[in-house]
Amino acid sequence: MKISTPWALILIAGLSAAFASPGGTEGVDRRFGVDATVAEVDGLSMEIFSYRPSECAAPAVLVVFHGNGRGAESYRDSARTVADRSCFTIYAPLFDEERFPNWRYHRAGVIEDGQLRDPEVWTIELVGDLIDWIRDREGAGAPIYLFGHSAGGQFLSRYAAYAEPRDVERIVLANPSTYVLPTTDEAAPYGFGGLPEGMDPDPLLQAYLAAPVTVYLGSEDTGDESLTRNAQADRQGDDRLDRGRQTFDMARAVADERGWTFGWSLIEAEGVGHTARGMLESPAILPALGFEGLRME
Repeated sequence: MKISTPWALILIAGLSAAFASPGGTEGVDRRFGVDATVAEVDGLSMEIFSYRPSECAAPAVLVVFHGNGRGAESYRDSARTVADRSCFTIYAPLFDEERFPNWRYHRAGVIEDGQLRDPEVWTIELVGDLIDWIRDREGAGAPIYLFGHSAGGQFLSRYAAYAEPRDVERIVLANPSTYVLPTTDEAAPYGFGGLPEGMDPDPLLQAYLAAPVTVYLGSEDTGDESLTRNAQADRQGDDRLDRGRQTFDMARAVADERGWTFGWSLIEAEGVGHTARGMLESPAILPALGFEGLRME
């Protein structure tokens, strides 16, 4: 796979120049190829799999959040094509099932056993610390892109909705089972209803709709294997493709109705089902990351 000429040279040169660390390269980790390390993130030891392309002077960073199978290493490997062709260093953190069961990973630790938890212990709080750790290695000026597939997409939907992210270039929600809907009619973690005291839903909702979110869908992701099934999830649609389209349309309608900035994009990967590798290697991955007019082929 490659980026069509002349876009390959333009994109790689542009990323290398525009994303160079303003503070220089002192202290920046420069090991090329695949790697794995243990990071201390918000007091937790987390295994992180990484990959650095060898012919890229100042790469951007793509943080890849794995699905329900917890295959952080394989997700790292699936992202190597886009890393090599488009100048990204890949980081894939492992959210192991023992410490991060579904309620704490997929749904970000917002609810446990039906009870709303203190926002300070929501799992999305780890994302900012993870980004800080990456920037310690890559340099303070490294632009950060987030990609989550399936369970990872569910997790990033909660991050985009409740954390008011301001220091990332793009948040790609690839084939998640559920989203945070832009309404107070659905309770958290499926909407903005019933939030803890002190979390005003309106400014959070406005920031969510303005965030650089891509709803990235496989056009063939219409099955129901491992699809989240409960009353709130089923109200979002029949399958992942349907739920993604409906969520995007709803978000755009709410932004239009309120006169708010709308920062979302909807991108579909033709012929791709529920597969992280397919989504990461699709020609549509670059538009999903916000590079308009560029496609992998």
